[in-house]
Amino acid sequence: MTAFYKIISFVFHPIFFSTLGALLYFIISPQYIPEKYKKIIIAVIFISTYILPLFLLIILKKLKLIQSFKLKTIEERKFLVLFLIVLTFMLGKMLLSTKIVSLLGLSFYGGSIAFIIVFLLFSFNIKTSLHTLGIGSLIGLIIVMSIEYQINLTVLIAILIIVFGLLATSRLKLNAHQPKEVYLGVFLGLITQLISYQFL
Repeated sequence: MTAFYKIISFVFHPIFFSTLGALLYFIISPQYIPEKYKKIIIAVIFISTYILPLFLLIILKKLKLIQSFKLKTIEERKFLVLFLIVLTFMLGKMLLSTKIVSLLGLSFYGGSIAFIIVFLLFSFNIKTSLHTLGIGSLIGLIIVMSIEYQINLTVLIAILIIVFGLLATSRLKLNAHQPKEVYLGVFLGLITQLISYQFL
C-alpha cells in the first residue's frame, strides 16, 4: 500500500492545484472568455506555480539549503513559503487587472493569505500540510464559484472531498504529517478562499 500512497501524494502534489483550479475555473465559468486568453492565463499560471517552484527547489538543493524535495523540516520550508506568498499575491493582482477572471484572481489572493498564515505558524513550530492546503483551496474555489454563478456543483465538491480523504490518509500513512497538520491545511485552504471572496 505504501506505493499507492506515494502515487496519490505525487498525483495530487501541491504544485498541481493552481493549474487544476484554473482549468476547472474555465470549464465551469459561464463567462465568455476567448480561447487564446484562456491558454495564455493557464500557461502563465502553470509556469509560475509549477516550473518556477520546481527550479527554486533544484537551486535550493544544489546550494544544500534543503536535504530533499520533500521539505520535511520547518526550516527547509521557510524560503519556499515566502516565495509562494509573493508569487500568489502577484498572480492575484495580475489576474484581477485583466477584469475577465476576477474570481480566479481573488483565489490567488486567498492562497497568499493562506501562505502568510502558514509562515506565521512556523514561529510556533507548527507545520502545515501543503498537500491538504492545496485541496482545501480548490474545494474553497469551487464553493465560491457555486455561490457566485448560482451553479449546483455538489457532485464536484463531493469528489474533491473524497480526494482530500485519500490525500490526507496518504500523508498520514507515509508519516509525512501529524493529523493536526493535515486538518489545519484543509481548513486554512478552504477558509482563506471564502475570506478573499467575501472581503476582498
